[in-house]
Amino acid sequence: MEIINDSKEKLELIYPCSWSYKLIASEVEALKKAIHDVISEREHKLTHSKSSKGGKYVSMNLDMLVHNEDDRNFIYEALKAHQHIKMVL
Repeated sequence: MEIINDSKEKLELIYPCSWSYKLIASEVEALKKAIHDVISEREHKLTHSKSSKGGKYVSMNLDMLVHNEDDRNFIYEALKAHQHIKMVL
C-alpha cells in the first residue's frame, strides 16, 4: 500500500476561515434538504460539481465560513451521518 501523506503534523488553520466540503448524494433536492438540516440558515454557497454517468449520484461543493476546529468537524460529522448524504470529502 502506498502512503500518500505520512505526516503526523496537524492541519494548522487560522479561524474563522472558509472551508469547502464536497458532498455526494443521490439527488440535488435531498442534498439541499440535508444541508438545511445540518447548517440551517448559516450563510453558505452550494455549487454543482459533477454527476455520475448514469445519473445515480450528484456531487456538489458546499463552501462556508467555519468558526473553529470543533465547528468544522461537527459540520463534517453531521453531514456524513445524514441519511441523504452518501459521502463527504
